[in-house]
Amino acid sequence: MRTTPTILHLDMDAFFASAEQASKPSLRGKAVIVGGLGPRGVVATCSYEARVFGVHSAMPMAQARRLAPNAAYLVPRFRFYREISEQVMGLLRELSPLVEPLSLDEAFVDLEAGGAAWDEASARLAGAKLRADIRVVTGLTGSVGLAASKMLAKIASEQAKPDGLVVIEPGTERELLAPMSVRTLPGVGPATGDHLRRGGITTVGEIAEAGEDEVVRLLGKAHGIALYAMALAHDERPVVAERDTKSVSVEDTYDVDIHDRVRVRMEVQRLADRCVRRLRGAHLSGRTIVLKVRRYDFSTLTRSETLRGPTDDLSVVREAAARLLESVDTTGGVRLLGVGVSGLADYTQEDLFAQVQAQAEARAHADEPEHQTQDEAEESAEEQEAPAVRRWSAGHDVRHAEFGHGWVQGSGIGRVTVRFETPDSEPGRVRTFRVDDPELEPADPLPLVSRRP
Repeated sequence: MRTTPTILHLDMDAFFASAEQASKPSLRGKAVIVGGLGPRGVVATCSYEARVFGVHSAMPMAQARRLAPNAAYLVPRFRFYREISEQVMGLLRELSPLVEPLSLDEAFVDLEAGGAAWDEASARLAGAKLRADIRVVTGLTGSVGLAASKMLAKIASEQAKPDGLVVIEPGTERELLAPMSVRTLPGVGPATGDHLRRGGITTVGEIAEAGEDEVVRLLGKAHGIALYAMALAHDERPVVAERDTKSVSVEDTYDVDIHDRVRVRMEVQRLADRCVRRLRGAHLSGRTIVLKVRRYDFSTLTRSETLRGPTDDLSVVREAAARLLESVDTTGGVRLLGVGVSGLADYTQEDLFAQVQAQAEARAHADEPEHQTQDEAEESAEEQEAPAVRRWSAGHDVRHAEFGHGWVQGSGIGRVTVRFETPDSEPGRVRTFRVDDPELEPADPLPLVSRRP
């Protein structure tokens, strides 16, 4: 068991919202909320200024608007966030070959494996240098936790927030964990927490005091043994450099429930198309087609069909998804649909019959009008040379022939409001244009930090 605090956990502070504040001088120091802006949207991330009002991630956007009506509400710019994430992950890989990304803004690093640290002092120096490098390269801040295990390193980074560094010194682990809620431990969600609470256990220290036999009695052998070990600060999970992609999927949530069965079928076909595009983009194929349906009453149904061999053929995925839909009752309405492919492989089993069918289907659908959801329209915007109607999403970048670079504050009733500013400018002026103004066009995000020659 490792005893030196050379496992590092990095968590970028309010990542999406912080990136937006760094990109938009007028939003710095103000409440910023990023997420889906429709009636059923949820908060993806919010700034620390918004959290003062009680807003948090995964909260329904309607509730966030009630709590913080004067906040800035922005649509996510995932491509922009990925670019920043790649810069941060590059800095982590300079420290060690063992980097385990958990999301765009979070990762574990084994500093000892890369020779970047071998004791507490060197680990602390490596963590401090990483935070400084992240600020220089991206202009953003990250919180760093250092400990002898992944579980403790993550707890340390939570304690370090925002913009801090915490080291859990060897020998202090159990004392630190004891008063914490059982929900602090990995794998303890609401259901497990309720089981433990009914057994009179609410803190990590009480798990340790109860003993392994009692925890196993409450939770079962596998879960109970693992949880008891973690309560004693034992976590042997290694940092894993590569995580295999288990599935490729897409889904859409609809602002208004879909009742028309024909429309539901069309949506499933369109989702299958998007899923196959992503599958091919990753040079993968898969054997199992999965359909996800969330109905009007929030009940979620999942249906799957496993093929004889892996495929990335559009017609095969479309037909399988259509067959799966036939087994689902959508009479009361549908609020979410998703199509995915799992059982992935990096090769495709050729199917000449399917190829012939695909060609015939392509000809049959050649004259069909194509309808896109907002998410889909944004995803394929670069492929459209001259879209008939341009959508101006709040927070996204634009450029005007006369006024230069700016971002969309809002749009509606045939008008779009733009604030003209850049990451290194003063807060800019606001101007309003027609949505079809020929001098206004979408633009790529500007870098947060000026590139040095």
